[in-house]
Amino acid sequence: MNCAGNAESMATWRSTRSFEIETARLRLRPFTLDDVDEIHRLFVEPGVRKYLWDDEAVPREQTASVIESSVALFNTNGYGLWAVFPGEEDRLIGFCGFWHFHDPPELELLYGIAPSHWGQGLATEAARAMIRYGFEELGFDRIAASTDTPNLASVRVMEKAGMSFEKRAIVNGRDTKYYSISREAFQPGNLPYKMRCV
Repeated sequence: MNCAGNAESMATWRSTRSFEIETARLRLRPFTLDDVDEIHRLFVEPGVRKYLWDDEAVPREQTASVIESSVALFNTNGYGLWAVFPGEEDRLIGFCGFWHFHDPPELELLYGIAPSHWGQGLATEAARAMIRYGFEELGFDRIAASTDTPNLASVRVMEKAGMSFEKRAIVNGRDTKYYSISREAFQPGNLPYKMRCV
């Protein structure tokens, strides 16, 4: 069953609670409560937590809270965080999605890949899939993202995903860069992207 493209399909997903996005090399599905241990292992990886959690090794309970919040967001809004897998494998290697950051809260694109899979363009592939999902399935007019300025890899992901630099500011004492892309500027191209109910 193809989940793409309309309100009826989103209603179907909310009733089944299960769908996936497939790209050229990745398979994405919304976080579930069964993901706590795998996501927590990823969240505390030194290379991941350096910028995601300001280098703090967050407790498992905090990871569980993030996942519970993501599940609730999907139930009400159709967005949240997704687990990222390589193709048909069940080995979780990353996460992506939309999350609220800053004060006042702003919905932003978020992505992260395990250090063992860095340098392969997988974070960009996941980010592009989320941007397409945001525009085509959720009807967003604009998608924003931000990162600590020293996080050059994250800056490259935003640029390669088609986002444009907006501003640089000090946020909570951190030098931060903001990027965004509008619906008008979005070009899906010919990259593989398929949503399916499972």
